[in-house]
Amino acid sequence: MQNFSEIQALMKSDMEKTDDILIDRLNSNVELINKMSHYIIASGGKRLRPLLLLLSARATNYTGTDHHAMAVVIELIHTATLLHDDVVDESTTRRGQDSANELWGNAPSVLVGDFIYSRAFEIMVEPNSMAIMRILSKATNQIAEGEVLQLLNIRNANVSQTEYFKVIEKKTACLFEAACKIGALLSDSSKKTINSLGDFGLHLGKAFQIIDDALDYESDSITMGKEVGDDLSEGKITLPMIYALEKTSGEENKILKNAIKTADASNIDNIVTILCSVNAFEFTRQIAKNESQKALESLENIPESDYLSALKLLCELSLNRTS
Repeated sequence: MQNFSEIQALMKSDMEKTDDILIDRLNSNVELINKMSHYIIASGGKRLRPLLLLLSARATNYTGTDHHAMAVVIELIHTATLLHDDVVDESTTRRGQDSANELWGNAPSVLVGDFIYSRAFEIMVEPNSMAIMRILSKATNQIAEGEVLQLLNIRNANVSQTEYFKVIEKKTACLFEAACKIGALLSDSSKKTINSLGDFGLHLGKAFQIIDDALDYESDSITMGKEVGDDLSEGKITLPMIYALEKTSGEENKILKNAIKTADASNIDNIVTILCSVNAFEFTRQIAKNESQKALESLENIPESDYLSALKLLCELSLNRTS
């Protein structure tokens, strides 16, 4: 197994069944909810988080069908956070097209996000598993904490690496962790196996977000589906910038701090040059590589299978992606 298309082929049936449930369960008697929720779902994305749940279930020999609905729950939680994120960030694009708040406004985006969250909770109770509900309720709470922590760090040039890692663990990695844990839990796996797959998801999620933060400076708007330097223009300070601030002084340090404090990405080319001069991207990618390696090590006790191979390949792909 060498590329993402092979993973998609392996999981084609499971993903199709998941998508069928996703479309069905998003239906509402309120037409605006239908328009907005289906617009977001149809806007693209690799469905990585539900895919992780499905793969974790299959890798631990699950033979039932509840993994499809639980994968839908994971995708709905993620989708709701995207709607709310775009309102908070005042984003106008998402995945290369107009964001929902740009098309319909902030109030509908927040309210439809709430609908999607509540629909996810309706579905999550269906397996009648207190353990699953505990994992998902904790994850949604952590995501909210992560969003607030990130908001508190806006335009703060003094954010430390420790504070940054705390944000990405809560904001991104915890949902990866929850997806993998639930997949194993559905299979009645041992506590050790559940925790191992949870650790895999946590470290993979960190690697994924770290690369995402590097790409915000390194990539281009067509590939990323958003403008280069969007994080900076929103006042967000991420690992490449944190590292560069630690390694620069004088005028260069002043330029970086001023850009963060004013949330100004108009000088992005010069800023990227400064980041490159201190090897900020090399440092950032090495940290992501370390997290990916930890994810791989978490799988040591999982039996060999095509599904395990797919999980391992996701570690490599998360490091090499361009969007």
